[in-house]
Amino acid sequence: MRNSDIRGPGLRTDDRPQRTRSGRRPVGAEPRREPQYDSDWNEEIAEARRRRPQAGAGHIKGVEATPGGLLKSTLLAMAGATVIIVGFYLPAEYGIDPTGVGSITGLTTMGEIKQQLYAEAAAETAATASPGPQILDRLDAIEAQVSAIANNAGVWTRADLDVPQVGTPAPEEEAVAVTAAPLPVAAPAPPVATEQSLPSAWRDEVSYTLAPTEGIEVKLVMDEGARAEFEWTANGGVLNYDTHGDGGGQNITYERGRGEPSQSGELVAAFRGNHGWFWRNRTSEPVTMTLRTRGQYASMKLP
Repeated sequence: MRNSDIRGPGLRTDDRPQRTRSGRRPVGAEPRREPQYDSDWNEEIAEARRRRPQAGAGHIKGVEATPGGLLKSTLLAMAGATVIIVGFYLPAEYGIDPTGVGSITGLTTMGEIKQQLYAEAAAETAATASPGPQILDRLDAIEAQVSAIANNAGVWTRADLDVPQVGTPAPEEEAVAVTAAPLPVAAPAPPVATEQSLPSAWRDEVSYTLAPTEGIEVKLVMDEGARAEFEWTANGGVLNYDTHGDGGGQNITYERGRGEPSQSGELVAAFRGNHGWFWRNRTSEPVTMTLRTRGQYASMKLP
């Protein structure tokens, strides 16, 4: 094969340099021109480029992160976290409700109860093995408030609020309501004999035996200004008690006592709702509590 027959793609035959065997260009020959490519060859190159697979074809394309997009996402996340903390976390954990959402959902009450229990637990931990009377009184008061809030809300129990559940009396110790027999109209009691001295004069009477550290609550359903006479006794023992009331979003504490063997008097309802007593046995022996009531109340709410 001669060298003159070799040519590149698209190189024309007449474009080859015209030289003689001596290497000199003949006289009158055209000057040498640079090789040129045919238009067909250029089209083939363009077609090959078009068919070349694009980078990332058939795969998931990444999302371009811009400074503005990152800032927007950060601000949205911070706003969501702020709403959760202010609207739900603070009311439920600390009783702090700046938005009012906690009061509607009941989370604020839960947070307040938690804070009271946390404070009481810290005080009890710091106290000695034999806690003083003030700590015991505060424990009984908090337990009574928790019971009142649970009854008022109608959705929570002491177990939900991490408060020890009041023990259920044994079957033989179940409360029995005794309806007083009417006194004969023709023979009224002498003035010197009070109704307290007559067992049949009491409208209701209940008894419960409380084990050590056990508590119990009894309430009377009363209208505002209603009066109810009562008498309770520990039957030889002593009990801590808290007389309080709740209803219609209101709460009140009438009286508290520690290590009392008995009590009697008149309970006047400050508002319409449930009014009564919470007792706890802080001794090391079981104590039987007996309560007698009469007066202006619709019914007695037993545990």
